[in-house]
Amino acid sequence: MRARLRRSAALLTGVLIPASLLMGSPAAATSADGPVSGAFAKAAATYEVPRDLLVSLAYAETHLDGHDGEPSASGGYGVMHLVASRTLERAATLTDRPVAELKSDDAANITGGAAVLRAYADEAGLDAAARKDPAEWYVPIARYGGATSPDVARLYADTVYDLLAEGVRGTTAGGESVTVKPRPVEPDRGAYAKAKDLDGPGTLAASTDYPQATWVPANSANYAVSSRPSSDAIDRIVIHVTQGSYPGTISWFQNPAAKVSSHYVVRSSDGAVTQMVREKDRAFHAGDYNRRSVGIEHEGFVDDATWFTDAMYRSSAALTRDIADRYGIPKDRTHIVGHNQVPGTDHTDPGGHWNWTTFMQYVTGGGGTTNPHTPESVCGSGYKVIDSAALGSAGTVHLLYNAANGNNCVATIKKTSIGTASATSAYLEVQGKTRITDSGNFAYYAGPVRAAAAGECVKWGGKVGSSVYDSPFEHCG
Repeated sequence: MRARLRRSAALLTGVLIPASLLMGSPAAATSADGPVSGAFAKAAATYEVPRDLLVSLAYAETHLDGHDGEPSASGGYGVMHLVASRTLERAATLTDRPVAELKSDDAANITGGAAVLRAYADEAGLDAAARKDPAEWYVPIARYGGATSPDVARLYADTVYDLLAEGVRGTTAGGESVTVKPRPVEPDRGAYAKAKDLDGPGTLAASTDYPQATWVPANSANYAVSSRPSSDAIDRIVIHVTQGSYPGTISWFQNPAAKVSSHYVVRSSDGAVTQMVREKDRAFHAGDYNRRSVGIEHEGFVDDATWFTDAMYRSSAALTRDIADRYGIPKDRTHIVGHNQVPGTDHTDPGGHWNWTTFMQYVTGGGGTTNPHTPESVCGSGYKVIDSAALGSAGTVHLLYNAANGNNCVATIKKTSIGTASATSAYLEVQGKTRITDSGNFAYYAGPVRAAAAGECVKWGGKVGSSVYDSPFEHCG
């Protein structure tokens, strides 16, 4: 990253911002179709934050729902998820608006989020030219998420840039449509380029009890080391909703102040799974059921059905089925319960928008005939299938491409022996570079195998059992 002139964030309320911008430019006013769109346009112009990036961040955090001023599980408020004792108070200082207003008023909240982002940009050394380029905002975006580790900070920022690449079409609680046209951007990750890509190859670790999960350990203050099931029988699976975003929840469980955790967290967009507590240990998620249960958190908010996607249901059902089979837990609603069903709880999750019928059909009806995973869910947000090859009747190997970052991805999806570990592999070779392979005994798929391949030819393939496909070098450029 090239050197930039650093300015003090304190100048945000002084000469750094022209007075005309503080009142809102005519261009910002004419771009607004409604009050929330207008608030985004005005805040973006005032603080010189790219408008589409600002909307993408808000959508990643809250799906543009301020939840009537109620906090998230990690203490975040409003459309921009301003977090108490971190971004909320700083937004109040930068905008000279009361904390109460920032919590409950959408326009004020959006203004506060933009002000904090601009302060982070100044502290990162972004000058006027850099602020116009969305690619240069990666470090401020990563910092906004408040992650306690660089890996999770990268996951947070990558989520925002994936949304920017895919485009956003959100609907506010008031029924207003707010959109972002697809805009692939290759961000300058700065120091975060060295952080582990939690959506990348090599993150599925032996530390997980579920082979398809990424391992990101919770802080040791947020769970109790145990020796289940020898110490306590595991006979329940508890379904939760995070009341927050996927990376935000992972970050919160890594914060020792949280005093809460869950064994797994499932992402809304593609069903990606992160394990944070070993099943043998007691996560702090369900009060009296902590000793006897495994907890699964699902990204989203109980009062917003848009978070509960089919990819999430299918992925969570596959995880639930795997846990139930390993511990002999009956696959019924007596043993697979919502947090609201735990004796003595005051929680309401997963709430009325959670479709128990669909979820339980996937849990009980997928026993070996339907793979709950797709190549897109395996490779992650932003990847699209550009080629595929059948592996007889045993499965299909897929080649995908992400226009936002120039990466290819290969995933082999099984069609037979679903849920049973069997020999499966996927590989990707960029011409002139070492082949990357994911091979083993897998229940549902092999991969994801990712590599930067913009402008390069690739060879790709995989196998299930004895069925093999190997491509020539192709898809050049």
